[in-house]
Amino acid sequence: MNTALKHWREAATVILTAGLRRAPPADTLKAGLEKVTDVAHKSAFDYEVLLLKRSRNSGFMPNAYVFPGGLVDASDFSSEWQELFNPFTKAPNYGVKVVKQSPETRPPIFATDRSQLGSPIPGDVAFRICAVRETFEESGVLLALPKDEYSVTRTRSLDTQPSLTRLSGQWGTEVLSKWRSRVIGDPANFIKMCRELQCLPNIWALHEWGNWLTPIGLYGKQRRYDTAFYICCLQETPHTLHDDKEIVHFKWSTPLDVLRSYKSRDIWIAPPQYYDIGRMCRFPALRDLHHFAWQRSSEGCEQWLPVHMLTSDGFGTLCTKRTWTHLEMVAVF
Repeated sequence: MNTALKHWREAATVILTAGLRRAPPADTLKAGLEKVTDVAHKSAFDYEVLLLKRSRNSGFMPNAYVFPGGLVDASDFSSEWQELFNPFTKAPNYGVKVVKQSPETRPPIFATDRSQLGSPIPGDVAFRICAVRETFEESGVLLALPKDEYSVTRTRSLDTQPSLTRLSGQWGTEVLSKWRSRVIGDPANFIKMCRELQCLPNIWALHEWGNWLTPIGLYGKQRRYDTAFYICCLQETPHTLHDDKEIVHFKWSTPLDVLRSYKSRDIWIAPPQYYDIGRMCRFPALRDLHHFAWQRSSEGCEQWLPVHMLTSDGFGTLCTKRTWTHLEMVAVF
């Protein structure tokens, strides 16, 4: 973790999608959005995305629906992970797909050399660990790779697209519930859990998706985050359970249903969620979304910053991307 940052705290999040058991006909998905004239047409999609509702007592974005994720903990960068990831440490970046993006244009959250900050764990690996841990804490969904599947993952070519992620059924509800409580109490227990259950955070199931900075003013001056966004595509919707602390409700919905609910003011989502769910609307079929996410992940990403504006007739958000010499204005919400 980067303790030198003055204005932002580092975080990681997962856009978790899951296939519907009763998928629409192939011709419906092939038609894409061309035949969809109303955002209520959820049948255009064969998958849903997970949103979690923050508590009204939360100091950051109360009542907002967000993707699972949270602050990086020092334990995410712990050297203890080296022992657990030992079968993968000889591969570049622990076998995670290498990004082609030049260091000059790479967002600092990914470009920073973590060894200079005292951690032997690559930054991209640590942020994926954080994203998996936070998803487990907030939703009960454990994105883990059992030990008996290590060899398949280790020998898979990085040039071959992986299959949709299937969650392991090796651990019962009681076991996961016990460990979830322990991890919520102390993030360092996530390492102990993986050691005892003989598994690893499935960092290979996550594909780099984006990087967002929290704007100043709207959510409190002291709460600003530099967040790594990943996406994970599951074959089926997993058992989900909110923690009744930070998270009070969960919602699996198609991307179009999310936008419909936002438009009707049934839910509120922040600009990153609005923008990224809009990107997902281009892919009604989960396999197409998965292929796109896997393929483009090697290209890296840009750093985005929403800028809030008061207008004569209301309130707006300007979405900007940082090019290191200026902020380029690209979209308005």
